[in-house]
Amino acid sequence: MHTPHRTFFRAILGDGRPLLLLTALALVFAGGGALFLACTGDFLPHDIAFLGMQPSALCALNECRIAHFMIHDRASFGAVLISIGTLYAWVALFPLKEGEAWAWWLVVVSFISGFGSFLSYLGYGYLDTWHGWSTLLLVPVALGSVVMTRRLCSSKLTLEPGWSPSEWFSREGIGRAIWLTSSLGLVGAGATIMVIGMTEVFVTSDLAFIGYNREELMSINPRLIPLIAHDRAGFGGGVLTTGLILLGVIWKSRPSTHVWQAVVTATAAGFSVGVGVHYPIGYVDTLHLLPAWLGAAGFVIGALLSKKMYFQD
Repeated sequence: MHTPHRTFFRAILGDGRPLLLLTALALVFAGGGALFLACTGDFLPHDIAFLGMQPSALCALNECRIAHFMIHDRASFGAVLISIGTLYAWVALFPLKEGEAWAWWLVVVSFISGFGSFLSYLGYGYLDTWHGWSTLLLVPVALGSVVMTRRLCSSKLTLEPGWSPSEWFSREGIGRAIWLTSSLGLVGAGATIMVIGMTEVFVTSDLAFIGYNREELMSINPRLIPLIAHDRAGFGGGVLTTGLILLGVIWKSRPSTHVWQAVVTATAAGFSVGVGVHYPIGYVDTLHLLPAWLGAAGFVIGALLSKKMYFQD
């Protein structure tokens, strides 16, 4: 059908979901970049300029443990960005396309959490200029997706789950309950990490691994702790946002194969790196890793128990 009044830009932007997909791709790309830098052990140029030190100078101290600690935070943050991007792509391709109001509100809430966590830099005083510019460029795209997709919401927003409450006590329902519990754990863990990043920065096991106390780190470089705090707070905000999205997806989505696949893909990306990065660098404190292992186990067990429910269509 000929549409003479349809504009070129309207054709590209469509119903707004392409903007959300672009946001998802940008997050996955940024996460991949963070993982690449973590694997190479390099810092970004503005990090080096802020510190006034090369990574090699940090790596020369105490078996490179300061640099390794920073690498483990940045690798984990990169994996979290990939998880969030994966979930946003699923939301754009499925529930938003189907006019689900809860999916639109989930995007709004998670945008507030994710982009809002950038302001946590106020707690430690280091403004990452690259992070700041990338966020500034992505905000209009994200806001555009929110504005344009609002008209897709053809259903009424309710708090009821997208599945029958009678399923709670089935094998599959227990698996979904474990997923929900693990998602709540991510929300709590993310909030805790973000607050610690803005205040204390380190927990006891962190300093034990690094081999220096706060005063000694300050004597090495007074800008080192603010840079580490930036990484910690950003990672915490990402974990919090991931948990919020997973809660909404698991609670409201109707059982379907693509839901299970999206949840498994996103959590596998996050936990495989978040847990796995500790072993090459030797940060294997049991109490430090226990919450991550419990969270990973929760999502694995939940996936196995609930799979039949999600694949029944």
